[in-house]
Amino acid sequence: MKKITVVLLVALLAMTAVFAGGSKEAKASETTKVGFVVINDENDLGYTWNFMNGMNAAIDKLNSEGYNVELLVSRNHFEDSTVTDANIELAGEGCAVVFNNSYGFEDYVLPVADDFPDVKFVSMTNCGSQVDGRSNTYNAFAAIYEGRYVAGIAAGMKLNEMISAGKITKDQAIVGYVGAYSFAEVISGMTSYFLGIRSVCPSATMIVQFVGSWGDATLEAAAAEALIAKGAVMISQHSDTTSPATTAAKHGVFHTGYNTDMTGQAPTASLISCRIDWTNYFYTFIKNVIDGKENPSDFCGTMKDGDVKVTALNTAIAAKGTQEAMDKAIADIKAGKLHVFDLSTFTIEGKTATNDQMYDGYARVLGNATYDGYFHESQFQSAPYFAGQIDGITWLNAAF
Repeated sequence: MKKITVVLLVALLAMTAVFAGGSKEAKASETTKVGFVVINDENDLGYTWNFMNGMNAAIDKLNSEGYNVELLVSRNHFEDSTVTDANIELAGEGCAVVFNNSYGFEDYVLPVADDFPDVKFVSMTNCGSQVDGRSNTYNAFAAIYEGRYVAGIAAGMKLNEMISAGKITKDQAIVGYVGAYSFAEVISGMTSYFLGIRSVCPSATMIVQFVGSWGDATLEAAAAEALIAKGAVMISQHSDTTSPATTAAKHGVFHTGYNTDMTGQAPTASLISCRIDWTNYFYTFIKNVIDGKENPSDFCGTMKDGDVKVTALNTAIAAKGTQEAMDKAIADIKAGKLHVFDLSTFTIEGKTATNDQMYDGYARVLGNATYDGYFHESQFQSAPYFAGQIDGITWLNAAF
């Protein structure tokens, strides 16, 4: 009798293992719908284009591993109630997770989360979901300021080359920057870029023209034109289209880009771009959802983790030694030896900057980020909160 009981028990355990394995395989083979609400579309060749590349790569990888993921995309949304409608529609169509890719979307996303508690809502480049008390809302961004600093080195090296060749004087090392809005995400990026320039070209100055739009090719081109008219010999941007690059090329000045390699659109002008590679984040988040694992409520990717990158240097126009200078900075950033917002490298009103002068007062998470000799960007929340106006940068149209 005892022997029969043991045999039955072993058989039962074997059957349990088979069914458990089958259940896991079945879960992986079931179709998981993923929603994505985006501000533009792939045709912008910049911001949304970069997001879609990461999403498609992540889904291709998941499907190659035996998962069955279907992507539903809602494109070309302003930061308004249509975002709410799009999230409701995608949740209603059975999406397990809905990603949103613009800063201004979050306020229109959060109320939807209450009506769909089993759906996960992710707001990219935002910060409210981290502290809203909901269990199904998430934030994600990356330390893009690291990439901007490195792109700034490429710009600074080119300025040095122009100075050495007698094409400009040290005082004429003027950089023009097309910025979307005058708040922390843009300010953090433009400042880190400028600090990268100054690390190799100390005489450089920068003028920032804010345009009040994330992705308006006409406004961005007009801003670049105005900056060049003010003497800018280098153009950069925190805006979504390639028009600053093509405008720079038209006027014979140089350029560094954002989100995508713009050398194809402006081969005689664009030196390099920095970008966030969203592939790993999308892949991990979606996989965790399918596997029943938790995701962090707030995620910040870094250069060390492979989430922040610079595109291939345009060696046809880059200054000699640029790649080596960038490689050293990248290695030092990854090793924690180089801190982008090192207080010894900039001032505000002629003095060492204080936390109150730099920390965005509108940030969802407030704290003292200034210690150990530098400002700790993105430590308390993934969304940037550096908002200081440092010496050497002139702001235009800061009302935006």
